[in-house]
Amino acid sequence: MSARVPTVVPPRLRSGDTVRVVAPARSRAMIMEHDNTRWIDERFAAMGLTLTFGEHVDEDDQFRSGSIEHRVADLHAAFADPGVAGILTVIGGFNSNELLPHLDFDLISAHPKVFCGYSDISALQNAILARTGLVTYSGPHWSSWGMRDHFEPTGDWFRAAVMDDAPIVVEPAAAWTDDLWFADQDTRTPVPNAGWWALRPGQATGRIVGGNLSTLGLLQGTGYMPSLDGALLFLEDDFESDAAHVARHLTSLLQLPDAEGVTGLVVGRFQSSSGVSRAALDEIVARQPALRGKPVLAGVDLGHTSPLLTFPVGGEAELTVGADGGSDGAAVGTKLTITRH
Repeated sequence: MSARVPTVVPPRLRSGDTVRVVAPARSRAMIMEHDNTRWIDERFAAMGLTLTFGEHVDEDDQFRSGSIEHRVADLHAAFADPGVAGILTVIGGFNSNELLPHLDFDLISAHPKVFCGYSDISALQNAILARTGLVTYSGPHWSSWGMRDHFEPTGDWFRAAVMDDAPIVVEPAAAWTDDLWFADQDTRTPVPNAGWWALRPGQATGRIVGGNLSTLGLLQGTGYMPSLDGALLFLEDDFESDAAHVARHLTSLLQLPDAEGVTGLVVGRFQSSSGVSRAALDEIVARQPALRGKPVLAGVDLGHTSPLLTFPVGGEAELTVGADGGSDGAAVGTKLTITRH
């Protein structure tokens, strides 16, 4: 666990900028088994952004990834290149943490840029925050932009986070999807959104720390774990984590020495197959001494369902969770605002 270092917000992306796509986890070769680049290219062209690719993004070994040396080289090259304004990850995976001992954090610190991805990329984002103070962005991968239908407001949230300066008032999406859209763009059924889950009332402000819960746990006990003192946690997990796994990982995280300094918790929507219900999550939260008297909001559009909120890891947010859950149990009198990104 690292002492908190001053926060650095990278320059905004603007029309005319170049964005480099890198593969610190899984390879682009895997993604291209279902080629959805038409919609990716159209969307980035509409934003006035030019995409370029790391030299080794298509390297594909038995773990559907590239060598540590080449993944590190592509990430370093993206930060060092003065012609690159932002960096996107191809997709997540399981092995981004392999890169951590090999990263040149001085290089990254000297060239602050937008860096966006989610899931396994949380290991890199939180390590960069811990070691440099640079704000990175948990949000859509390059591959995420290939969703033909039901994509928005994912793109709107990305633009608000990395291209605009105004505070972001987060609202629940009208509907959400949880499907293998990349393999079948035609057979999809959006689910009406019943709203957020107000699990514990209260107000909180803080520096955002988090991303994928299981991945964040990989940093515990290392010099790559950011301080939780004053942190407003944003956490999510995928279908492989059922209620028992979520409980044990959250318990472990909140047993860190500085976890008493956590100001509140925002939990992303769980995939249907995880089986994590509101009742289970309510019980999980009830068992956490570090969360007593602090606001907890769940069912937020971050994580492995769509749409996907872009939020700044290392940025700042304000959370108000109303005491009245409403007749349908949805959050009433609740507000989430990202104030610095």
